[in-house]
Amino acid sequence: MYAIIDFGGSQYKVEKNRKLYVNRLETAEGETFDIERVLLVDNDGKVKVGTPTVKGAKVTAKVVGHMKGDKVIVFKKKRRKGYRVKNGHRQYLTQIQIEEIVG
Repeated sequence: MYAIIDFGGSQYKVEKNRKLYVNRLETAEGETFDIERVLLVDNDGKVKVGTPTVKGAKVTAKVVGHMKGDKVIVFKKKRRKGYRVKNGHRQYLTQIQIEEIVG
């Protein structure tokens, strides 16, 4: 059984006990929360597609931890002008684990 959810402006394919990284949440570690925006639910070949969401479906998730992602290097240059700028960025992330899919 899997579901496709819309969470934080992104869409994720989730299954039970699967862990995934999302943008930083204000929820403390160990707390559970519900995701109501379920776009699709597949239960052993029985597919329910929402318009835009599936009625009565929800996904329960638990916050595992907060962390920072890998560093991304941003390098800007203009040729023949002597302009070079190098910046780095690390995104704040939250790891969540899918506890239950109700569809």
